[in-house]
Amino acid sequence: MKGHDLTIGPVLFHWTADKKRDFWFRIADEAPVDAAYIGEVVCSKRTPFFDRHLEEVALRLVSGGKKVVWSTIAEVVSKLDRNVVGSVCSLDDAEIEVNDASALGSVSGRPHRIGQYMNVYNEGTIRHLARNGANHFCLPAELPLATIQELSSAAKLCGASTEVQVFGRVSLALSARCYHARAHGRTKDNCLFVCENDSDGMALETHSGKPFLSINGIQTLSDRYLGLSSEIRSLCQAGVSALRLSPHSFDMVEIASAYRKLVDGEIEADELNKMLDGIGVPQPFMNGFVHGQPGYERVSGLPGH
Repeated sequence: MKGHDLTIGPVLFHWTADKKRDFWFRIADEAPVDAAYIGEVVCSKRTPFFDRHLEEVALRLVSGGKKVVWSTIAEVVSKLDRNVVGSVCSLDDAEIEVNDASALGSVSGRPHRIGQYMNVYNEGTIRHLARNGANHFCLPAELPLATIQELSSAAKLCGASTEVQVFGRVSLALSARCYHARAHGRTKDNCLFVCENDSDGMALETHSGKPFLSINGIQTLSDRYLGLSSEIRSLCQAGVSALRLSPHSFDMVEIASAYRKLVDGEIEADELNKMLDGIGVPQPFMNGFVHGQPGYERVSGLPGH
């Protein structure tokens, strides 16, 4: 599996500016990843807190040998959202990851990436987007292995590559309203950035008290953490060229190092899982989607068997 890229996706949560800056600095200096995705994806209201640090973060990542990709907002519903998307797409010589169709007009005709928030579910969509400049697709997290293989083959025929998330909570839905604010008796316009209190999302339980989902502003995430380990070899054989880690407040340098060892064949999947458990990542992991099962399930064996 050597030769496959390991990437770290955009920070989805509203961390303090200092925490987020220090996180990216440490990723730049210590994490064995090939590419890093920066920029606000969930809520444009958060952008003023960190915009002043983006340039130095990008420079630090480049100095650390990482490719920098700028991600756009995943749901555009306001003028502020449109302005944020426009400012990212106007960056000179920047590699852009598009997470909402509103950005396609701004990047059409130039090389760009398609993020996992775009609904890329079939070969026709791959071909259409590739004709307009898309050269890399981070596929939606809910796809089974057979579909991943078909889309990877279609992308290859178009001269493009594919990426799949292998760690972290999975995005399930985005809303125009902010449930995070509403749960604290506030409105979206007067949220007072309450989402900052939940570094990895706010736990949402069923009426019977069982863990159900995680809330991050307007975003609904899985409660369980995606942890693909035994499946990575199958993903690589299916044509996936990059494996994405979604950032959380755990030691992401240690997590990236563990996945790097797995991808390079230095450790086995069971050993990776033990290392993640030792880092404090809640168990059990979920891996159902890639097996064609409900996403929250933990399935034994290889996908497709």
